[in-house]
Amino acid sequence: MSARRVSILGATGSVGTATLDLIGRAAPGQYKVVALTAKTNAAELARQAIRFQAECVAIADPAAAPALQQALKDHPGIEIGVGEDAVCDVAARDADWTMAAIVGAAGLKPTLAALRQGRALAFANKECLVCAGSLFMDEAARCGTTLLPVDSEHNAVFQVFDRAHREAIRSITLTASGGPFREATREVMARASRADALAHPTWEMGAKISIDSATMMNKGLEVIEACWLFDLAPERVEVVVHPQSIVHGMVEYADGSLLAQLGSPDMRTPIASALAWPERMAAPVERLRLTDIARLDFEPPDLTRFPAIRLAREAMEAGGIAPAVLNAANEIAVEAFLADRIGFLDIASGVEQVLERSLSDADMPRSLTAFEDVFAIDHRARQMARDLMVERLTHS
Repeated sequence: MSARRVSILGATGSVGTATLDLIGRAAPGQYKVVALTAKTNAAELARQAIRFQAECVAIADPAAAPALQQALKDHPGIEIGVGEDAVCDVAARDADWTMAAIVGAAGLKPTLAALRQGRALAFANKECLVCAGSLFMDEAARCGTTLLPVDSEHNAVFQVFDRAHREAIRSITLTASGGPFREATREVMARASRADALAHPTWEMGAKISIDSATMMNKGLEVIEACWLFDLAPERVEVVVHPQSIVHGMVEYADGSLLAQLGSPDMRTPIASALAWPERMAAPVERLRLTDIARLDFEPPDLTRFPAIRLAREAMEAGGIAPAVLNAANEIAVEAFLADRIGFLDIASGVEQVLERSLSDADMPRSLTAFEDVFAIDHRARQMARDLMVERLTHS
C-alpha cells in the first residue's frame, strides 16, 4: 500500500505541530509529507521540512524568506515558495489529505486551493465556513471533497452524527470550557490583562484562539460552522459550558437518545480521528478514566457576560454578509486587545457596533454570490473595525 500523501497548511501552529507529531509516530512509509506552510516561523518550518523530507514549503511573510532559504540551503530537494500566492500554490499540490490549520480569514484562499483537489480536507480553520458557508459547502460538493472537522467539538459531533438517519436527529450540542473568565464578574473582565485572557484553564492554543475562548466568540463561530457543516438551523445547535472539557459534543435523537463523544482534552485525538479516517489510529493521549474525573458539570452560558454567542447567532440568522463581518470585526478587535489598545470587554462591544454599522450601511452589499465578494466584504469590515478603534481611542 502506497504512502498517504499529506499537506499541512499552518504547520508551525499548535494544530500543525500536533499533526506532525502523530505522523512522526506512525509506521514508516504510512505517510508522505508533500507540503508545509507557515506565516513567519522560518526556523520551525525548516526544521519540520528537513525532518519529514517535505517536497515543498511556503512561507507567507516575505520578510521571513531569507531565514528560510538559509536554513534549507543544504537541502536543495525541498522547493521553497514565498508569499501568500505561494502558500496557495503549494496548497494545490497533489495530496490525498490536507490539514487546513491557518488561523483566521487568511486561511480561506489556501484552504479553497486544497479543497478543489477533491480529496480529503481536514480543517481547523472554522473561518472558512463562517465567512463563506454556502459557497464553501457548494464548492466542496462540486469537487467531491470529503470534509473532516478537526475542532474538538465538531469532530465529536461528526463521530456520533448518523448521516444515514439525519431525519431522526433533533439537535446537536457543542461544549465550551468557559475559558479563564467562566466565573469572573464583568468588573473583573473589564480589568483583564492580555496575560489574564491568554491563561486558558484547559487547552494549549495560539493567542488568537485563546482570546476567542476567553470571550466565548470561538463558541459563537463554532455554532455558525456547525450549522453549515451539519446542515442544521441555528436553533438546533446548542451550547453548554462544561469546565472539565471531557464531553466534546453530543447529538440528540428523536427517540430521546443522547450520544456523546468523550476524551481527554488533547487536540491529538480529533486530529488522529481525521488523519486516519475512516479508520482509527493510536494517539499518545492520556487515557480517559471516568473514576478519576468523578464528576462532569454542565451549565448554560451566561449571555450577559459573554454576548459573543448571541452576536454569532444573530449574524447567522441575518445571513448574507453578517457572518463574514462578524469574523472580520472580531479579528481586528482581538488584534487590538493583544496590542493593549482596547480593553477585554471592548472586543465584543466593538464587534456589535461594526455589525450594526455594516447592516445599516446602504453602500454595503447584502449577499455573497462569489468568493470574491467574501474577500471584498472581509476587507471593508476590517477597515470599518479599524476606524471604530480609532474613534474609541480618540474619545477615550
